Amino acid sequence: MRTTNTFSILFWVDQKKAIFNYALIYARVSVNGKRVNISTKRKVHLEIWDTKKKKATGNSSEASQVNLYLDQVHSQIFQCYQDLIFKKKLVTAKLIKSNYVGEGENAKTLQNIIDYHAKKSESTLASGTIRNFLVTEKYIKRYLKRVFKTTDIYLNQLDYKFICDFEHFLHTYWPKGHPNGMSHNTVMKHIQRFRKMVTLAFHLEWIDKDPFIRWKPTFEKREREFLSANELSNIETYNFPIERLDRVRDLFIFSCYTGISYADIIVLTESNIVMGIDGFNWIITKRQKTKTPVKVPILDKAQELIAKYSNHPMTIVSETLFPVISNAKLNLYLKEIADACGIKKNLTFHIARHTFATTITLTNGVPIETVSKLLGHTRVATTQIYAKVIERKVSTDMLSLKKKLKFESEN
Repeated sequence: MRTTNTFSILFWVDQKKAIFNYALIYARVSVNGKRVNISTKRKVHLEIWDTKKKKATGNSSEASQVNLYLDQVHSQIFQCYQDLIFKKKLVTAKLIKSNYVGEGENAKTLQNIIDYHAKKSESTLASGTIRNFLVTEKYIKRYLKRVFKTTDIYLNQLDYKFICDFEHFLHTYWPKGHPNGMSHNTVMKHIQRFRKMVTLAFHLEWIDKDPFIRWKPTFEKREREFLSANELSNIETYNFPIERLDRVRDLFIFSCYTGISYADIIVLTESNIVMGIDGFNWIITKRQKTKTPVKVPILDKAQELIAKYSNHPMTIVSETLFPVISNAKLNLYLKEIADACGIKKNLTFHIARHTFATTITLTNGVPIETVSKLLGHTRVATTQIYAKVIERKVSTDMLSLKKKLKFESEN
């Protein structure tokens, strides 16, 4: 292998394609007799170009700017040459050009990291999370097409401005078929997913710096809806003449008394019921979303519902604790249940999980650390979205304490 190279860089202008006496400047890179031309993407007036000195002449500001720009291009090309030598790679004119324009053998694109992340996640993320990433990927592609008029870009083109512009694009984009544009928190979720992919590229050393290093997400605080004890009682005691609504109500109530999500309830079988350390039945499963273990003691109301469907024709066929129904139909039927019970809230199945966290547990004095475990949260901070309920419980407890202290002082 050759250990020394003949290397040169010179600039020239394409006078034949000059327009209004302005011609494009090229850099000719030669290595061991082989050469390539690299467009500098800069034009110069032919009157100030010196073909012998290979630079602009005169004292005009245009000449100074052109020569300063060419010095920068020369330095960048020379740095590409030095990098190849430092890495002990074969030095060729073509490879220098590829590295200079961002098409080197190690250059990766945004689509490369999207594909790699998808492959890496298919066996580690829940199906719902994967679907969310697919939606984010769809918006990234639409942004590239609309703003950059392309389907892909190199990862080294990502910077803070790209992120800010993408965020603005999402804020102003109106998804087809949606009654409104995206909420601020939805936009933040898309940016966070995008960030996870780019951070993966950074850890893989596909990019030299993390473009998200200065970007900080900002979420608007939202109240988590849940049912009050009275609303929960209304649903529990209502007599539904339609069987499908009765089944959906039972699934909802079961979640209210266990905190288990729809995706996890629908796959529960008898094998998930295990005797706990207290001698009573517990449900032991894993959250599909995070693969976190969940261990929930079965309260009496939940046990009644399990018994109700133990020999149901639908559960015998599916071999599950409860009849299987799609999430879409479940939430659709919950609207009917809300209307029948006079509940004005937007009743969705996830409200059951919130109701368990608030009305069933925290309001009744269960410590937040215990509730966090029951919900399968990996961090207590996640459970603290129910802080207002805790504040209400603290207020009630303190009022009781005041009354007690007042009573003791009077006696």
